[in-house]
Amino acid sequence: MMNSKNSAESAKGLNEIEPVKIILADDDKDDQELFKDALDAADIPSDVTAVDNGQQLLDRLKDDAEPNPDMVFIDVNMPVKGGRQALNEIRSDEKLKDIPAVMLSTSGHPQDIEDALSHGADLYIQKPNSFTGFVLLLKKVFSLHWAKTLTNPLKDFFFLSENNISKKD
Repeated sequence: MMNSKNSAESAKGLNEIEPVKIILADDDKDDQELFKDALDAADIPSDVTAVDNGQQLLDRLKDDAEPNPDMVFIDVNMPVKGGRQALNEIRSDEKLKDIPAVMLSTSGHPQDIEDALSHGADLYIQKPNSFTGFVLLLKKVFSLHWAKTLTNPLKDFFFLSENNISKKD
C-alpha cells in the first residue's frame, strides 16, 4: 500500500524531471545564449548559470552557499583563467573533483582532445557549426549523462563533434 507522500510524488507526473543544474564557463556571450537556446530546443530541463571565465567558475564552485552543479561545461580558451587550468583545479579539489566536466572548443585537434582526457575531463565537444548540430550534441551529452557513462568516460564517446555524432548513435 502506498502512503500519501509516495502517491503525491508519483501523481506529480513522470513528465516532470528535475532540471539539470549546469554551470557554463564561456567568455562569448553569443555562445552562452546559443548554448541555452540549444538546451531548450533539445527539451532538456535545465537551470544554467553562465560565467565568463575559469576564475569565475571556480569562485562559484567554491561558494559554500551554492550547491554543486550536476555538470559543468568549460570553454577551453578563456581570458583570466582558461578552461584547462580551471579543469586542473576542479580535479585537484576534493569537494569538486567528481563533478562531470565537459570541455568545449572549436578545435578538434587530437592533441587538444588527448590533453583534456588526460587532465580529467569527462567529455570533449567540438563546438558545432550549426544550431541543429548543437542541439544534437547536447542530446547526446545528456543521454550519456543520464546513462551514467560520463562518470567513467569511454574513449569512443569522449570526443563529440557535429561530424561524428550520427556515427555513434
